[in-house]
Amino acid sequence: MLSSPSVTDFELAGSRIKAGSRAVVDIPFGKLYTHTELNIGAHVVHGKKPGPVLLVTAALHGDEINGVEICRRLLKIPKLNQLKGTLVVVPIVNTYGFVQQSRYLPDRRDLNRSFPGSEKGSLGSRMAWQFTEHILKKSQYVIDLHTGAIHRSNLSQVRASAKDKMALQMAEVFNAPIIVKAASRDGTMRGTANSLGIPIILYEAGEALRFDEQSINIGVRGILNVMQHLGMLTGRKTAPRTRSLFTKKSSWIRAEHDGIARYYVTLGQAVQQGDVLAHIYSPYSDFEVAVTASFSGIVIGRNNLPLVNEGEALFHIAEVSELEEAEKTLDAIVDEVDAAMPPVLGTEISLV
Repeated sequence: MLSSPSVTDFELAGSRIKAGSRAVVDIPFGKLYTHTELNIGAHVVHGKKPGPVLLVTAALHGDEINGVEICRRLLKIPKLNQLKGTLVVVPIVNTYGFVQQSRYLPDRRDLNRSFPGSEKGSLGSRMAWQFTEHILKKSQYVIDLHTGAIHRSNLSQVRASAKDKMALQMAEVFNAPIIVKAASRDGTMRGTANSLGIPIILYEAGEALRFDEQSINIGVRGILNVMQHLGMLTGRKTAPRTRSLFTKKSSWIRAEHDGIARYYVTLGQAVQQGDVLAHIYSPYSDFEVAVTASFSGIVIGRNNLPLVNEGEALFHIAEVSELEEAEKTLDAIVDEVDAAMPPVLGTEISLV
């Protein structure tokens, strides 16, 4: 009889985690001018059997808290006791922004525009460098959790590079309503992972500083689906009845005038070119102007604040094929996820 290969300790930032155990590793990421230390806590679940290393991150922007709750629920899944490989979960990357309920770092820099960073750069650059060296480079696959910005909501969607076949496979099995094939921006963690050859997908859902139960459910199940696809979790593989919609092109409809907006369309709604999406009016006159769709597609992002300035992004619309069936597809995926989630987290979660 062939014996199973032994699993060595997993090392992260100088800490060693034995096979079949869990640990929280606190990693120092710099100091404020008050000598207050900034640490990042990384949960490590190191399986008894060999397998890949998956990194799950959230709150890279400190006010994007949906992912923090997704991480909490993920770490409570009983199936992790039979994990193959290693799961590294960083629920809060930007600890300063999280405490301050802010997207940014103390100097108003965006941590997700500071990668891969520098050992001797700004605070954001140093933090990005530390994260890249001590955490990102230890990973073989990455799922990065985000939400819309303050006062903006995103439909549950996964973004992946069209040039990375493995990332696209991860995006498909994640089974969010929309998959956006998009190149990464300079300075982002996704861009750095791409340059290192690490497949990475980015999950966008909900709004900053708000929990959205549907987005959280889709996120938890999506990560479990990816883990099963990577062979980290065992169980009967069940193909989803409804598959994600793909889009290669999306753009924002912007306000052509400043004023107060009345919005008429919601996330996931199909719109035709020329449809009226909102009206903007002045509180000081009878001036009113319509905001119309410049092309047909699905609304995947929306501004929630009625007070708008000229040029402000209002609606994010993605082009999809077979627009007539798109809304039904989105509703079907959401219904499948809602029906499969258990009423109590402690019960077993089947994979879809």
